[in-house]
Amino acid sequence: MRYIVKKVVGEENFIDMTPNKSNNFCCGGGGGFLQSGFQEQRRAYGQTKANQILATKASYCITPCHNCHAQVHDMSTVNDHAWETVHLWTLLNLSLGILGPNERAYLGEDLKEVDVFHPESAS
Repeated sequence: MRYIVKKVVGEENFIDMTPNKSNNFCCGGGGGFLQSGFQEQRRAYGQTKANQILATKASYCITPCHNCHAQVHDMSTVNDHAWETVHLWTLLNLSLGILGPNERAYLGEDLKEVDVFHPESAS
């Protein structure tokens, strides 16, 4: 996944977390915890991941799955939107120029208008 992310965002824009790879921390949203109803406990557990993300000082956190995306996005809200949360699928489509206007909800202001196809401008 790191290879793909670096190709999509540019190696100079990639910031890895510490620890990473097999030593990385869980976001705390998987295994049914996201849907369990124990929001305070889920957020308390997820604070480890939030602190890890905050330490990178990155503007975006790229997530590979729906549970991670929902949990990491929620943690950015708890931390006063310290980062934008974006799904890897969204960035892949953005890099290909095929991300539709209605699929941009989680992009920051700096990316919301990137490669937006406007039919009225086509000739």
